[in-house]
Amino acid sequence: MLIAAFEGWNDAGEAASTAVAHLTEEWGAQSFASIDPEEFFDFSSTRPEVQLNEDDTREIVWPSNEFSSARLGATSRDVILLSGTEPQLRWKSFSALIIDVARALGVDMVVTLGALLADVPHSRPVRITGTAADADLIEKLDLQRSRYEGPTGIVGVLHDALGKAGIRSCSLWATVPHYLPGTLSPKAALALVERAADLLGVSVETLDLQIATTQYERQVTDVVEADEDMAGYVRRLELSHDSGDDLDDDDEDDDENDEEVDPRDAFRDADGNLPNGDALAAELERYLRDQG
Repeated sequence: MLIAAFEGWNDAGEAASTAVAHLTEEWGAQSFASIDPEEFFDFSSTRPEVQLNEDDTREIVWPSNEFSSARLGATSRDVILLSGTEPQLRWKSFSALIIDVARALGVDMVVTLGALLADVPHSRPVRITGTAADADLIEKLDLQRSRYEGPTGIVGVLHDALGKAGIRSCSLWATVPHYLPGTLSPKAALALVERAADLLGVSVETLDLQIATTQYERQVTDVVEADEDMAGYVRRLELSHDSGDDLDDDDEDDDENDEEVDPRDAFRDADGNLPNGDALAAELERYLRDQG
């Protein structure tokens, strides 16, 4: 199996990239190959960085897409991990390189990890959605058929290329609170790690992510409870979550003659205004920066 995650558009709260980094470390995966960034990145958009080594020599660090491998001791399987950055250029050629590696190493399934911003509270369990195009895989792994239409990232392009190449694939997506867009989400990363391990039928040590999740929830709750408007908004998100409502999904069972209702009405204040998500996010980010 090959497990992949890409920083960027598909990686809200850096949850997917953090999850693959955690699996790489816990499984002791060893790097064996990388994709040359020269053909796939606009370096004026994704700039390389200068770092000083221990001997004070300068080194240029380029955006990377690294393959590593590990043997899972509890099974007879090897796992390939791809940790990378979404490129700006030549996505078809980029996907073809990944498929070449998969074929050369006998990969029989590719799992991508992603994270998206959603109307969910930070205080509730993370929702993981698993999607696939293959009917047998959907039934075997208890996944869903994706019905998403709209702009896509490298993950969507890669899955399309894998399907055309005859390689099975599925995608796991975690939800991250939309009012925490620039904050690292160890909670979502933890949920992705646990679901990926479940797919493989192995256990993974997650103590570090559990501790980080507890700290994350406490810090966010502190700043939310210090602001009456913010606390009220999060409470309404919690009520919506607990009642099973989904603000992002249309109810396909609604009678076409029923009066159209905006589900976001439940979140409006006394004056009929929706909370300002950007203002909430900015306040939370300022607080978390102050906390280091």
